This record gives sequence, structure tokens and C-alpha cells, in this order.
Amino acid sequence: MFSQPRATEHRDGDDLLTAGLGLAGLRAMTPPPFADAARPTPAELRRRALWANWRGIADLAPGGGYGELYGSTAQVPGREFSAFASIPGARQPHRVLVQLPDAFDADKRCVVVAASSGSRGIYGAIAVAGAWGLPRGCAVAYTDKGAGTDYFDLDAGQGITADGTVAGADQALAFQPAPTTGSGVAYKHAHSQDNPEADWGRHVKQAAQFALATLDAQLPQQAPFTFANTRVIAVGISNGGGAVLRAAEDGEPWLDAVVAGEPNVLAAGHGARSLYDYTTEAALLMPCALPALGLPAAPGADAKCGALAAHGLLAGADLKAQQADALARLRAAGWTDAALRAGAISVAFDLWRAVGVGYASAYGRYPHDGHPCGYRYAAQAADLSPRAATDAERAAWWADASGIPPGAGVGIVDPHPPGDLGLAGLRCLRALWTDDGADGKRVKAGIEATRAAPPRAGLPVVVIHGTDDGLVPQAFSSAPYVAMARAAGRDVRYWQVRHAQHFDAFLGFPQYAATYLPLLPYVYEALDRVDAHLDGRGALPADAEIATVPRAGQPLAPLHLAMPR
Repeated sequence: MFSQPRATEHRDGDDLLTAGLGLAGLRAMTPPPFADAARPTPAELRRRALWANWRGIADLAPGGGYGELYGSTAQVPGREFSAFASIPGARQPHRVLVQLPDAFDADKRCVVVAASSGSRGIYGAIAVAGAWGLPRGCAVAYTDKGAGTDYFDLDAGQGITADGTVAGADQALAFQPAPTTGSGVAYKHAHSQDNPEADWGRHVKQAAQFALATLDAQLPQQAPFTFANTRVIAVGISNGGGAVLRAAEDGEPWLDAVVAGEPNVLAAGHGARSLYDYTTEAALLMPCALPALGLPAAPGADAKCGALAAHGLLAGADLKAQQADALARLRAAGWTDAALRAGAISVAFDLWRAVGVGYASAYGRYPHDGHPCGYRYAAQAADLSPRAATDAERAAWWADASGIPPGAGVGIVDPHPPGDLGLAGLRCLRALWTDDGADGKRVKAGIEATRAAPPRAGLPVVVIHGTDDGLVPQAFSSAPYVAMARAAGRDVRYWQVRHAQHFDAFLGFPQYAATYLPLLPYVYEALDRVDAHLDGRGALPADAEIATVPRAGQPLAPLHLAMPR
């Protein structure tokens, strides 16, 4: 099940949680440097990956409350153990990693298991699971759930090894596409041809199994560590939240509790919509709809409205009428105005297209050179034409990338003419959901394989979601999941947090900080209460609609969070 094992120690200026950077180092605007940009060491890559993943998930800005009102960046000395794990039948491995603090609580015997959010690499849940579990003396196990930052450079014929460094295709790599010919960049989430999302629950369980095996080997005086005698709590946000809910379906009693924040999860019925469905809808319509809500138009949005009307996708004789029609269509599809306002940042950062392009490949199990809409990925010149990546760019991918381009010097290559405004590709992506052609059936079959079932009976599950989430709206994900689980007789607790959207990290922008609250405090609080419940010290959290108070430029305080009692 496990291969390419590695073990490293992290003490004396290094540590498990922040690689010695501490809160001040994590707040630094520039990443930790490499002594040799083209040949960083594994330790340098790890430090930079931790910096990037902390900043991609948590609001670390002064006044935001992290490390003061909630959360921890404490120095936690210990050891890390990592490996490649294999799901039966999969072409590619997923990464697993266990952090074992020197102060592991031998009496409590606890493991926190987490899956990375988004498509992030192995440290993608450090600010979620590591920040809560490590200071409490728990071992923390992670999986990249078959995604991650193990990019493959097709021009150079090089990929990423177990320690994050670059090597040729003749070495043991975390991801090696088939075929390895062609030009540009392939990445695991899109191009593994495994549809990894269908196996996210199994990825989480394998990470927990790796944790128990690691504890057995490293703490033999306390062995054996089994699911029967070791507490295992699963936690994740976004895609990681969806992954731990899929793990909760397992009928074997290996999990003791699950906490899922803003989960991307596809339930059965009850208004559920797949991420691919509403993402491709938003990519087409949201740029045109936002001005009807009083938000500024994105560059090129006005022209796109007219083009959509010309294709019969919008109605209206003039721009204002077209904008109103786009907004009406999104509202009719279940979007709330709060979700649309928060979704504006996904328009600004081109996230809707990024998700649509990558997930079409993933769900349809297409190779890197077989995208049904002709897209591919590459390093790009100033005019967006594809070019070969440099040694320095390639060397930094594992640490710097988010797991889904664009980013870290890799962009989306659109095969359609620039004058098309990108709409031909977006219409093609949408048609994979709305039409019944061969490619559409292939993509929809992949999506159906990700549909969630109710959690195991008796398993404590807490779901937390922001009411203003504009990337994974709760109306399409958490709310249908909770309804489905309860219809099956499961006791799932549900916190709905007002004025919380999807990206805590974006609260570093003053406009967002004035309007929205972070979600991580509620995830940590739910973990505290679930842990206390398992200890017999309290009840599970009750359902709550949490009436938060926006900061409006003030430092975060308890009154803003309005944490349920």
C-alpha cells in the first residue's frame, strides 16, 4: 500500500507546524528564499510549501485574530513520515504524511486525519488539522487525495520525487502522466486519469492507516495502535471537507468523529448541484450578472454580455437588460445574492474557468493531450503564448503551486482565437454538463461516481458553512448533504455562519475584512467540542445559525464571531 518512505526531524529552528517561521515569518510578503533557485533542497522546499499553504488558507493579517483570538502557530518539535500510497486500481499514487510531535500524548492516543483543500499539495491542511492537533499532542495525518502539486514538465520529461525535488521520468515520481510525450505541463488532479475525487474517502482512510502503522513503528512500547484503541478525528475544508464526509460513509467503525468546513460535496437530491454544474454556469453568466447587483464590471464583461446574447444564452436588447437577465438566471438556479457578491472574487481571479477546465479532464479521465474542449497547460510568455518552463520555475512548482493552474508560472492555453473573449471554450465546458454527447456522458459519469452517501450510523458529524460562500454555495452542497443525511436517520449537526465566505486568506484585503468573518475559528471550535464529547465532557454542538457581526475595520474580537454557547 505504501512506497517511497521518508522520515525527517524538525527541531532547533525548525518545527512541524511552521518550519521555524512562526507567525511573523508566515506573515512575510515574500516566500522563504532558495539558496540556488534552480536546485532547492528538500528542507527549503518544505519550508516554502508550509509558508505558501498557511497563507493560502488562513487569515494571518494583523487584526485578523489568528494566533491571538483563535488558532496556533506554536513551535512543535517532532518528526515527519511520508510515503506514496496506492488505491487499488488507480494509475497514480497519492501522498500521505504523518507529523508526530515529540510531545505526543501517550494517554490520549489521538490521530487527526485531514485531506488538503482544493487541489493543494500534502501540506494543504496544515492550517486546519495541524494547527489544532499538533499543539494538543495528537499525531496528524494528511493526504493530497490524488491531487497536489506534483506537476510534470512534458518538454523536459521531468516530474517531482518524494522529497519535492525534480527528477527525470526514469525515477520514482509522485505523478507521471501517460503519455509523457507532448509539450507543456500535466498535473495529477486533472491528468491522472483516475478521477481521484471518486476515491477521496479511501484516500483519507489510507492516511489514517499510515498513521497507525507509523505510530506502531515509532512508539513500539505503546503498540499496537489500532482503530479500536486510538481516537481518529477527520477534519477538512472545501474539497478536504468533502473528502472527510466521503470517509464518513465507511461502514467500519474506524472514525470517531468528522468535522467538515464549507465542504464541496455532492449529495443525492434535496437541491444538490455538482461543482462542475454551477462552476461552468458561473463562468459564463456571473461576469455579466454582477453589475446588476451594483458591483463593478470585470474587464471585458460588457462585451461578453453581448456575445452571450448573440449566441442565445442571454435575452435583452441592451447591456442593462442582458445583465438583469444573467442575474435572473442565476437566481433561478439557486444562487443567493450573498453568494453572488462573494463569487465576484472568483471572477476576478479566473477561478471559474480554472475549475471548469481542470475538472472536465479529471471527471472524464482525459489525458493531458485529450481535453474535450482543446485546453492544455504550459508556462506562458507575456503574450500568453506557450513556452518551455525554466529550471527555476520547474524547481519551485512543488512548493509554490496551488495544485490547479493558473499559478506558479503555469497558465491555461486556450485553443480558441483571442477575439472570441474565451467564450467558445466556456460554452464547450458548459455543454459537457448540459448536452448528451459522448464527452458529456463521460464527464457526467465521472461526476456521478463522486456522489456522497449518508455517514455511518452513530458517527458524530459536524458540518460548518458560511452563508455567503460564493465558491461552494451551501445551498448546493452542505444544505443538501445535511438534509440527505437526516432523511437517512443520521444525527448530523449543522452550523451556518453569517458573513463568512469561502476564502479566509482573502480577508487580508481590507474590503473583504470589513465585510466577512473567517470560518476557521468555527472549525477549531467544533473540533474542541467534538473532542470534549468523546472525552465525556460535553454534548455535541447543537445546530446553529450564527449571527456574526462584521468587523468594519476593527480588530477581530469575540463579539464579531458570536460563537455559539
